[in-house]
Amino acid sequence: MAEDKAGRVIRVSGPLVVAVDLEGTKMHEVVRVGEERLFGEVIEIRGEEHSIQVYEATEGIGAGAPVVPTHMPLSVELGPGMIGTIYDGIQRPLEQVEAQAGNFIPRGIEADALDREKTWKFVPDAKEGDEVGPGDVIGHVEETEAIVHKIMVPHGVRGKLTGIEEKETTVEDTVAVVETEDGEKELSMLQRWPVRTQRPVADRIAPREPLVTGQRVLDTLFPLAKGGTACVPGPFGSGKTVVQHQLAKWADADMIVYVGCGERGNEMTDVLQHFPQLEDPHTGRPLMERTILLANTSNMPVAARESSVFTGIAMAEYFRDMGYDVAMMADSTSRWAEAMREISGRLEEMPGEEGYPAYLSSQIASFYERAGRVVCVGSDERKGSISLIGAVSPPGGDLSDPVVQSTLRVVRVFWGLDDDLASQRHFPAINWSNSYSLYRENVDDYVSDTIGAAWRKNRTEASSILQKEAELEEIVQLVGMDALSAADRLTMQIARMIREDFLQQSAFMEIDTYTSLEKQFRMLDLITRFHHKARELVQAAAEKDEEFDVEELHDLPVVTRIARAKLIPEDEMEQFDEIQAEIDEQIDGLKEPEKQTEQKE
Repeated sequence: MAEDKAGRVIRVSGPLVVAVDLEGTKMHEVVRVGEERLFGEVIEIRGEEHSIQVYEATEGIGAGAPVVPTHMPLSVELGPGMIGTIYDGIQRPLEQVEAQAGNFIPRGIEADALDREKTWKFVPDAKEGDEVGPGDVIGHVEETEAIVHKIMVPHGVRGKLTGIEEKETTVEDTVAVVETEDGEKELSMLQRWPVRTQRPVADRIAPREPLVTGQRVLDTLFPLAKGGTACVPGPFGSGKTVVQHQLAKWADADMIVYVGCGERGNEMTDVLQHFPQLEDPHTGRPLMERTILLANTSNMPVAARESSVFTGIAMAEYFRDMGYDVAMMADSTSRWAEAMREISGRLEEMPGEEGYPAYLSSQIASFYERAGRVVCVGSDERKGSISLIGAVSPPGGDLSDPVVQSTLRVVRVFWGLDDDLASQRHFPAINWSNSYSLYRENVDDYVSDTIGAAWRKNRTEASSILQKEAELEEIVQLVGMDALSAADRLTMQIARMIREDFLQQSAFMEIDTYTSLEKQFRMLDLITRFHHKARELVQAAAEKDEEFDVEELHDLPVVTRIARAKLIPEDEMEQFDEIQAEIDEQIDGLKEPEKQTEQKE
């Protein structure tokens, strides 16, 4: 790390430090502040004055304190050893920090993001004489049983491999030599990448394949495609963090990057304690073997929140470039926006709506636009994706909050959490009335081809029934249920079945916590079949100017079996055929008394 003549501090305002005499230092370069060499990043230059946001507490820093430039942007270290690690917002591994300094992070402590002494078995995938360029895979490391870590040629390097061999090596040792136009270039398994710079891609692909989460309300009604973006806003206590945990555990992504950005310490502690104990449902191995955690709690320095989301997305892009599907959860982007507001205020910038900086929308967009499904740079045309799910915590659950509105302008899926549903113990508390997904048509095509042709029809019917229920609910509150026609009372009953038997799901029940797409299809198909058969009875009675007693349908034994279908194990799908036969038999049985009456007459 190169060091020049030190500058000096002229004033301090919380996490913002203003320094002079930093000639040659550019925007977003890292500097070291004070005798303790605190991490800082240049965020504004006005004449000779450089405004620096410091990622650690600035107590004790005063005018005249030295500021040492590094002439390096804020970057992440990329290579074997990232998976399973818990980092802070500037990629310091917390386990190493604890080993050095105990339970509290001292100011100015340094720790390598990747272990420099641990050895890995490097296995070549290319041979001497091969022409290689940026993004080409030259070898791999079996980092975990779930993830093969592919060693790629860094960007900016192109030429002929003149040396490569299988060996036990550290991340800094040379594993290959490339003859470039400028001479020989030694390659190691360690790369660095500026967090605020997108990694290049060869091409972008429209997201079509669903990111299966196992959560029925999400996968069926408001699906997220691999490479898509989603927003999860909701008030305190509505279940944002539980939804994020469920997605991290069950989403069918190859890699998970979970960023706790400014969340309460007890919530982040729960994540850090439980994630290492979770079993990956896809491999049976520990979930941490395909997970990276970034912890930046609300009592940590405010400026580090702003960097943590970019640190996380830079890591996600690295694994995407290997050809993996990556899911990244940011909890919560509201705390990130609050950090931007505080820094902006200390910079004396003109405030925008509710005090947020005028560039709030562009900053949020710059984060979410790094999602997507892409053709990776490299000769073998790898395809990878990053799916971004950001939780938003608007004050009082107000969806008109600038952070929510700025996010909704750029994301394509909105999962709106509702505290009324949460208070009714309906989880996940996703409000089906105001949530939406702009990937629905593409995902419907994919799932209809792979799971069942009736997928789109069933989902559309369920959505319309729930919408009709909301309209009828106003009438019921005014004049009561008895004022409704038999057809409307049937709609209310079917809507209740959809809500309680299909959408409601327990995160703490082993069988119900995850539902495959096939099981989701079969569950909803039972309800729609029951609806069709029952509607035939109601319509037949209406044609005879008779009133059908909908309560008879409610009392059928098969209604209980439909309600318990969520508890059917994934390997016992034949039970759905049995329930379907019972629906036909029992509803057809209600027609028999009508036939007998006609015969007597």
